[in-house]
Amino acid sequence: MKSVHTNGIEITYDERGTGEPLVLAAGIGMQLVSWPDGFLDKLAARGLRVIVFDHRDIGKSTKFQSAGIPNVKRLLARAVLGLPVTAPYTLYDMAGDVAGLITGLGLEKAHLCGVSMGGMVAQATAIRHGHRLTSLISMMSHPLAGLLTVAKPHAAMKLLAPAPKNRDQAIFRQVDFFRTVGSPGFERDDSLVALSAGRAYDRSFHPPGFARHFAAILATGDMRPGLRNVRLPTLVMHGDQDPVIRSTHGEKTAKSIPQAQWRLIKGWGHDLPVGAWDLLSDAIAEHVFRAARR
Repeated sequence: MKSVHTNGIEITYDERGTGEPLVLAAGIGMQLVSWPDGFLDKLAARGLRVIVFDHRDIGKSTKFQSAGIPNVKRLLARAVLGLPVTAPYTLYDMAGDVAGLITGLGLEKAHLCGVSMGGMVAQATAIRHGHRLTSLISMMSHPLAGLLTVAKPHAAMKLLAPAPKNRDQAIFRQVDFFRTVGSPGFERDDSLVALSAGRAYDRSFHPPGFARHFAAILATGDMRPGLRNVRLPTLVMHGDQDPVIRSTHGEKTAKSIPQAQWRLIKGWGHDLPVGAWDLLSDAIAEHVFRAARR
C-alpha cells in the first residue's frame, strides 16, 4: 500500500484494475480493507481503476490524537437541540483529503463513489472540489450531515455502542451490526464480514477515529444548499430496507442535485452483501462510462 501527502497529512491508499479512475470513500470508521475484495474485483473487471483509501484518523492514514476524544452523546444532544457543534475537523476537511488524493495520484479528475459517511464526504467533495470530479455516486447516504437520521432505534444502538475491548469482541460486534442492518433481500455471507473485521483490527484498531468522524458529521451541517450548485453527473442509490439511514433521506440527496439519477433498490439494507455485488457494480460502471462519454 502507498500513501500521498496532502492537506497537511498522509492518506494511505491501494488500487486495482485499469481504466476509468474510480475513488471509493468508505463509511464511518471503516478502513480500506473493509471493502469486500470480491466487490472490488467485480468493479475492476468492468474496466475501472478502483482506488480505495483510509480516511484521516483511520487505518494507516494520519491520526488526530492530540484532538482528544469527543463526547459523542453530548454532541448528539446539542445537534438534536439545534445548537452548534464543534469538532477537530468537518466533512469538508475530509473532502479536501479526497481532492488531494486525486491530485497526488497524478489525475486531473476521477469518479467518486461514497457509501454512508463516505457518501457525505463525496457530496462535500462535489460541493468544494467539483472540478476534480468526473462524476458522483452517493450510496446509502444523506445530505443532512448535522442530523442523526437513523431509521430504526435498534440500529442506532448498535452503531453507537461502546468500542470493543479486544479482537474477538470487535469481530463479533461487526458481524452482529451487519446482521442487524444488512439486506434481507440479498444473499449475505457473515464469514466475509468476520474476515474483514479481523483484518481491520489487526491492521489498526483505533476507536477514537470513529468518535471524531461522528463529530465531523454533526459539525458539518446541511449540505443541500451547496448541492444545488453541483453540476456533475450524479447517481444516488439507496435500499428500501435500510435501517440506518432512511431511504427518504437518500432521496433528498438526489432532489438536491440538478438532474441526479435516483435509484431505490428493493431488499437492500445498509451493507454490501455478496448477492448485490453484480447489481451494484453494473450500476456504478454504467454510470461511470456514461459520464466519461459526456
